[in-house]
Amino acid sequence: MEELVIRDADVVDGSGDDAYRADVVVDGGRIVSIVKEAAAAGCQRPKARRELDAEGLVLAPGFIDMHAHSDLALLRDPDHAAKAAQGVTLEVLGQDGLSYAPVDDRTLGEVRRAIAGWNGAGDDVDFDWRSVGEYLDRLDRGIAVNAAYLIPQGTVRALAVGWEDREATPDELDRMRRLVAEGLEQGAVGMSSGLTYTPGMYAPQAELTELCRVVAEYGGYYCPHHRSYGAGALEAYAEMVALTREAGCALHLAHATMNFGVNRGRAPELLALLDEALDTGADISLDTYPYTPGCTTLVALLPSWASEGGPEETLRRLADEGTAERIRHHLEAIGSDGCHGVPVEWETIEISGVGDPALGEYVGRTVLESARARGESPWGVARELLLKDRLAPTILQHVGHEENVRAIMRHRVHTGGSDGILQGAKPHPRAYGTFPHYLGHYVREAGVLSLEECVAHLTSRPAARLRLPDRGLVREGYKADLVLFDPRTVAAGSTFERPRALPTGIPYVLVDGRFVIEDGRRTDVLAGRAVRRTPR
Repeated sequence: MEELVIRDADVVDGSGDDAYRADVVVDGGRIVSIVKEAAAAGCQRPKARRELDAEGLVLAPGFIDMHAHSDLALLRDPDHAAKAAQGVTLEVLGQDGLSYAPVDDRTLGEVRRAIAGWNGAGDDVDFDWRSVGEYLDRLDRGIAVNAAYLIPQGTVRALAVGWEDREATPDELDRMRRLVAEGLEQGAVGMSSGLTYTPGMYAPQAELTELCRVVAEYGGYYCPHHRSYGAGALEAYAEMVALTREAGCALHLAHATMNFGVNRGRAPELLALLDEALDTGADISLDTYPYTPGCTTLVALLPSWASEGGPEETLRRLADEGTAERIRHHLEAIGSDGCHGVPVEWETIEISGVGDPALGEYVGRTVLESARARGESPWGVARELLLKDRLAPTILQHVGHEENVRAIMRHRVHTGGSDGILQGAKPHPRAYGTFPHYLGHYVREAGVLSLEECVAHLTSRPAARLRLPDRGLVREGYKADLVLFDPRTVAAGSTFERPRALPTGIPYVLVDGRFVIEDGRRTDVLAGRAVRRTPR
């Protein structure tokens, strides 16, 4: 007898088609049968060792978070309720060009310092891997949800070239090609870049194109955080479209937003650019989070020259009065490349987390608010905080526009991604709320998407981008990564005031046919594993 029958569910199967009533039978981690309208038709009802009454609940494929920063969180926190409680059954890690494989001992230490604001210092993690394959093997020991991995181009450049702003030599470029190929052979699904973060931002277009040729050979995709989301955003998007078309590589645009005052109301221009490329054969997709503020690290705002050489060189420059004044001028007067070419508006920069608890007074305040309270300049406060906290502070950046968010989420190649940074005392609520916020606010309350459309954006579309042949749909033979939610009550619990509150209206989540959320509570099941690239 099969393990589980989910009885009388309203199945929204991920295809975008209309919902239907069915009994769904799960066994051995897969969906083994779907019996539509069994009760009404007088059919023999399927039986199993356990029956779950799903009356009034929607059954959908588990959600796929196309942009996650859980690279260490999955290892240090087996519970991982931040994502499991949202109905997420697969996350894509290795984002924005910086993560923890492939590395050597030197590069690992540098990367740990550079992205401590994203993932913590990692002092509580045993870094017993160096290659991509070894990292994926580590995930296979048991995690809360499944995870796929993108090779981080910035980390690859740090390993082969260092943190200097210069072109790679031919030998260094060959090494980067080999590192990307090895990572893909070991199971990575593609490559990411962070082109406003060092050292990835030092790569010229020709270098990125050569690496994307390797990605294309293996059937992976390129996922860039491109060179600007502010001034020059459209040009930055166009650069990514052009280089991936030249390389013959699939493109997935990370957190595809149009931010800052210069881009208010300009989402249609971005979508027209993408439609033109799609209509002429380009392979493009994108992800967004359903909020207006962004989230990153405070040090990321600095001009790229200030971060050349790595974290220790950045701290040295910040400590030097003359150099610090040059940094301020670039930030406040010119508009640094780290701040997307827009002069920083300190009233939009809210400190969301610090590494040193003694600096907690800054959290929840904008830099301008702290400066006024202390009788100092905003740059003086930001500089002091960067130095005292050794580049660890994270920020919320209140620069988005609701009309752009809505226009982009309606697009035909849109998928969902939380871009969730789980660190800090006051993280962005998207880390805990992205997927129920789509369903509760943008479907039920605002009507921006229908329920069937939205579920397709969060399931089958990302599965297709990841080339996963047995995920993303409720189909016989598919993996039983499933979520049951109440469409009348599903909502994000997290807010900017209570960012770690869990969602409501999602009572059941299954990974590999096992309950990771049951009756609205996290179980102790660790059914997640690394999801490796499917060979062509």
